[in-house]
Amino acid sequence: MAAMVVSGSLWKPQEEGLKEICGLLEQHISPSSTSDKSQIWQQLQHYSQFPDFNNYLAFILSRADGKPTEIRQAAGLLLKNNLRSSFKSTALANQEYIKSELLPCLGSPDRHIRNTAGTIISVIVQLGGIAGWHELLHALLTCLDSNDLNHMEGAMDALSKICEDVPQVLDSDVPGMAERPINVFLPRFFKLFQSSQVLLRKLALGSVNQYIMLLPSFLYMSMDQYLQGLFILANDPTVEVRKLVCAAFVQLIEVHPSFLEPHLRNVIAYMLQANKDVDNEVALEACEFWSAYCDARLPPENLREFLPQLIPVLLSNMAYAADDESLVDTEDDESIPDREQDLKPRFHSSRFHGSENLEEDDDVVNVWNLRKCSAAALDILSNVFGDEILLTLMPLIQVKLSCTDDQSWKEREAAVLAIGAVAEGCINGLYPHLFEIVDILVPLLDDKFPLVRSISSWTLSRFSKFIVQDIGHQKSNERFEKVLMGLLKRILDTNKRVQEAACSAFATLEEEAAEELAPRLQIILQHLMCAFGKYQRRNLRIVYDAIGTLADAVGEELNQPGYLEILMPPLIAKWQQLSNSDKDIFPLLECFTSIAQALGAGFSQFAQPVFQRCIDIIQTQQLAKANPASAGVQYDKEFIVCALDLLSGLAEGLGSGIESLVSQSSLRDLLLQCCMDDASDVRQSAFALLGDLARVCPIHLHPRLSEFLDIAVKQLDNSKLKETISVANNACWAIGELAVKVRQEISPIVMTAVSCLVPILQRAEGLNKSLIENSAITLGRLAWVCPELVSPHMDHFMQPWCNALAMIRDDIEKEDAFRGLCAAVRTNPTGALSCLPFMLNAIASWHEIRSEDLHNEVGQVLHGYKQMLRNGAWEQYMTALDPSVKDKLSKYQI
Repeated sequence: MAAMVVSGSLWKPQEEGLKEICGLLEQHISPSSTSDKSQIWQQLQHYSQFPDFNNYLAFILSRADGKPTEIRQAAGLLLKNNLRSSFKSTALANQEYIKSELLPCLGSPDRHIRNTAGTIISVIVQLGGIAGWHELLHALLTCLDSNDLNHMEGAMDALSKICEDVPQVLDSDVPGMAERPINVFLPRFFKLFQSSQVLLRKLALGSVNQYIMLLPSFLYMSMDQYLQGLFILANDPTVEVRKLVCAAFVQLIEVHPSFLEPHLRNVIAYMLQANKDVDNEVALEACEFWSAYCDARLPPENLREFLPQLIPVLLSNMAYAADDESLVDTEDDESIPDREQDLKPRFHSSRFHGSENLEEDDDVVNVWNLRKCSAAALDILSNVFGDEILLTLMPLIQVKLSCTDDQSWKEREAAVLAIGAVAEGCINGLYPHLFEIVDILVPLLDDKFPLVRSISSWTLSRFSKFIVQDIGHQKSNERFEKVLMGLLKRILDTNKRVQEAACSAFATLEEEAAEELAPRLQIILQHLMCAFGKYQRRNLRIVYDAIGTLADAVGEELNQPGYLEILMPPLIAKWQQLSNSDKDIFPLLECFTSIAQALGAGFSQFAQPVFQRCIDIIQTQQLAKANPASAGVQYDKEFIVCALDLLSGLAEGLGSGIESLVSQSSLRDLLLQCCMDDASDVRQSAFALLGDLARVCPIHLHPRLSEFLDIAVKQLDNSKLKETISVANNACWAIGELAVKVRQEISPIVMTAVSCLVPILQRAEGLNKSLIENSAITLGRLAWVCPELVSPHMDHFMQPWCNALAMIRDDIEKEDAFRGLCAAVRTNPTGALSCLPFMLNAIASWHEIRSEDLHNEVGQVLHGYKQMLRNGAWEQYMTALDPSVKDKLSKYQI
């Protein structure tokens, strides 16, 4: 390539270099070129290393008039990508040259050139701001004010991209400018709302909409003008403009509802009209308004009068559209293997000890469309208006359900979806008709059309909580049997989509029915294991979930030879078939975790190979992390997390029966490594297992006890708490479990732990409930085993500690915490004196202390204070107490 000449704004390209680059670009984009595309790309990347290669690209985009648009555009797109990675390191002279070449492109007669220039300008503004590019603002204003269509469109295209990518840049003070750029541009955008050119109307409105969230002061002051513009554009002939009008109203109701309040009736009437738009995208944008309105907590009265018109529109839009992707899956496809792209990524949630897991729902969101949005709107309306909406809705549903011919299946399906959508919000009105609803839905499980069968399964699951009520009564029991058998039959459907819906619905029913499933275990297991044998990979995950949920629901009822003969052989066969690096093992590991916990000691016959497999998986993955080549697999932390959680399940299920397995393994050293892992979800599961092992076989942790404790305490570091709150929660719980087992040996870390736990209790407001509870319990356990270390500092933390203890439900962990409270108070009674009312409140939080010796200890503490506080001081404390607290304390005869 020819040498390049660099001399700032005097830069000129060498003809030979220009020719060479254009030739490469032409070959790169030409579909008929026989050249090796990757080799050409490498050549272009090589040229990118020359300081002024980007100048050539800018020149080709801006000035190579004789070249085809495609080549000029390709030069522009390559320039954009190069600038993204290297703009800030580009010499200032070259930056200035590129900027100067882009501005004339804004008025190019070729729209492709204008749009490409607009994209590059937006990238430069993202990377370098506009403070040093006054020429850009001047050029944009000149173009907008020119009345030349090309210039106006070019400027508006660039501005719309800047507004979308970095809106705050235009709403900032710029040195040398009297006012913020947005104050200059907004009046021009408003003016363009009335342009005869569709593109200008669309870009101007889209640009203003980007500022609803930021709300610059100029937009705030001009809100009436903006709303007036929206009303003018509301009936625009162009779909994209109407869609943007709807989007603006939705955003305004979400972020600044007060601006719309004076115009609400008009806005609601318009959105209702737009919700019926012939264009599905406009209708979808309008449909978002109803949920946004309800979420904004605006007075329901404004919407109430429109319900009789709105509900039929929503119901009508809930029918499948002709182009809905779901209509593809309507054949008997059970024997067709899943394609790789059909398998949603699945995520394992690390084990969490406490009352409130922080994990998000990891389901991958399906394509959002008008049908789903309408159902969501009906759902939220039912939660706001309750049974009121049934007056309009139910007659419409009955009409749709009465159409039983093949042509009307979409209407039937929409009606069933609607019943499911309002199941929660309208339950008071629907509950008296539950028998009739079940009698309608169960036959629809056998409908000819798979999508009717699948939606009927889902809708039945929405009533699960009520279907399992009063099972003791014959009629309710028959209803439950009918639903149970209907769903089991559908689990064996020949359509994958129906299998998925039925299996998920059944898992929901299992959670609600719990021990009521025990008498029906045989038939349930037979159906689930039959499904296990015939399902393809994707739905197999849902069967694992249903089996795991069943185990959680019925617990040790599952531990019978007849049931295990049905359940275990297929699972063990699958277990042996999958390799340690096959991700399909994740849901199986989760399933085994639930089974191990349910069977308890009954799982011991299966435990050894399962335990060993978990150890092997962790070892392989730790090796893969250090050296993938020698491990033969790619590192994936999720294997470690799942294996740790299954080991926790084994520890919980087998109890001390796991001791022989632990003693003959390298688990202790592997676990220590996992507790130090850089991935928070690995540490989270590792500390859960540490706590579980502390409960059942602490002796095997003993050789490395001090290391485990030091690492656990480090997780409570307050400066990092927000990012790793679930790790801190489990580490905190594990420290407490270790404390009650190793007693005095915990003393080296007690004061460090206390210094971390106290700030957590003191700032309880902003933290997760489980972490507060576990901190209070662990502090109590440390006080129980080392009262002489903890009690001297009680006056620093007694109040928040007692407040947290008062919130914990009665259980063995709360008992331990109160043993610590009593031990600390006995050691240093004056330390707690200033917070005595809070301690009395904590003691009164017990429904019943089941441990007689703890009950007596608490009584002794109270009597000790009564004797200490003489001359009416005790009586003063008692008089000041809430009557309900005083009543609870009366059992201690104080």
